[in-house]
This record gives sequence, structure tokens and C-alpha cells, in this order.
Amino acid sequence: MSELIITIPHYNNPTGLLQTIESIDEEFLIDIIIVDDGSNKKPNEKLIRSKHKKGNITFKYLTQNQGVGIAANECLSFVKKGSYKYVARLDAGDICYKDKFKKQINFLDSNPEIKLVGTWARVVDTNNTFLFNIKHPTENNRIKKYMFLNSMFVNPTVVFCSSILDVVTEYPEKYRHAAQDYAFFFKVIKHFKCANLPEVLLDYISDENSISTKKRKLQVKNRIKIIMENFNLGIYPVYGLLRSVILYFFSRSTTSFVKRKFM
Repeated sequence: MSELIITIPHYNNPTGLLQTIESIDEEFLIDIIIVDDGSNKKPNEKLIRSKHKKGNITFKYLTQNQGVGIAANECLSFVKKGSYKYVARLDAGDICYKDKFKKQINFLDSNPEIKLVGTWARVVDTNNTFLFNIKHPTENNRIKKYMFLNSMFVNPTVVFCSSILDVVTEYPEKYRHAAQDYAFFFKVIKHFKCANLPEVLLDYISDENSISTKKRKLQVKNRIKIIMENFNLGIYPVYGLLRSVILYFFSRSTTSFVKRKFM
């Protein structure tokens, strides 16, 4: 039986989903749960199963679109019914590098005090043109400080110990349409030590149709709410709050341009 299960919320991106499944290149068994969030364009189950021979794939379909946070929680509900040791997250369209999950599991096994580990990521557009690299802090104390500035994890890079779900339970549903991952990670770092591997192990797709772009205002607004929920007097919380308020008035394209120039 697989020790690792990958959770994938899906909405109207069957081509990207197939590419993501095809990119998983590991030598051990991996199960996958795909929750479709009321898509008009459904996944091709037969084709997807043909691309993943090392483990089981389960599909679940929501009757209407409820938001990525709800779909992600449906994934976690499925995970809790099993006996998996590790849980990973991917999004449709993102591309894993060879042995990504092996490296993360080896790290968690070698560092039992760490319960969640992400990696660095290479950001590309939908034409696979390189934009910039995301290199978040690797050490727990720096991650906790800088979380007030932005999420210190690239969501589809993370692998975590399933045991943390006994405490963290799920993605907060009040942020189901945007920034639910940011709220989830804040809950995790309150209770557990975390890390990032200093290696690019995933291509992250920057898509003009993504939630980060289409719901930019809502995402930043929710980020401000999440910072306030976790706020304490200190340099990073104050700076992070002011930074998010300023970002609220800038477009996604503006911030992406700055990142391309300076990251």
C-alpha cells in the first residue's frame, strides 16, 4: 500500500490535469485523489489512469462549483479515511520534477520534528516561458516570521505528515474562494515546525485564468483578514499588514512584472 497520497482539486482544466499526472516520476507507489469542482470540462478518467500505473487514482465529482477550498477539503476527507503517512498537494497544470516526492519524504523521515516541507519552484506562463523562481526561506523560524508578508510555501509543492490533520483538520471554508492555502499554512505553523527544500522541484504555472489573477482583489482582501486573525505587535506583522493593504491597489500583472525584474 502507498504511504503517500496526492490531492488534486480540479476545475475545467483536463489538459493541465493530464500533464500534471504525466509529470509524476517516482519509483514507489503513490495514490491520487482528484476532486472535480463542478467542471463543465470533466477529466478523462480512462486516459488519466493509463498515465499512472504506480498506485490508485480515485475520482470524486461535486455537482456544482463550490470553490477550490471546498474541493481541497473533499480531498482531505478522503485522505482521513485511509492510513496514509504523507499527503501532497498538486494543482492541475503544474509539473513535478523527477524524484520530487522521494526527496521530500526522505527529508521528513530524516527530520521527524518537521511535519510539512515545501520546495522552491520555477514560475512559467502557459507557453512554458520562464518568468522567475520562487525561493522561500528554508528554515522554520524564518518561515514563521515572513508568513506575515506572504505565504512562505508554494502550495502545490508541499508534502506533510497526515498526523497534522488531527490538529489542523482542513482548509478554512470561509476562505474557500481565495487564500485558503494561506490560512491553512498559518494554522500549521502555529502547531508544527516546517521547512522548504532549497531546490526547484516544480514548474508552477502562472495563468491569467487562475484564482490568483481572476480573484486578485478577493485574495488580497482575505490575506489581510488572515493576517489580522494571526496578528501580534511586531515588525513583520505590521509590515506584512501594510504591504498587503498597498498590494490591494495593484494588479496581478504589475506585481508579476516586479517579480520578473527583481527575483
